Amino acid sequence: MSQLRSKVISLYKHLQYLGRDYPGLNGPQKFRKQVHDAFMKNKDETDPKKIVALLAQGRYLAKEVEALYSLKKYRTIKQRYND
Repeated sequence: MSQLRSKVISLYKHLQYLGRDYPGLNGPQKFRKQVHDAFMKNKDETDPKKIVALLAQGRYLAKEVEALYSLKKYRTIKQRYND
């Protein structure tokens, strides 16, 4: 169980770190609050299978946010050099 706990904490910290550059007006604050609320909603979960499923969902979200950032970076570079 402590292995799952450390994975959950690690994922939480990673998502909070990713949220610092989230685009939009109040984007970082809104993203971090949503992550915090999602983790607090499931804080009393004790079933290991459910926790593993939630971890997989969180890792998927992290990959999607990273893809969003790389796409944003690509669009910026393309816009600067193709004008």
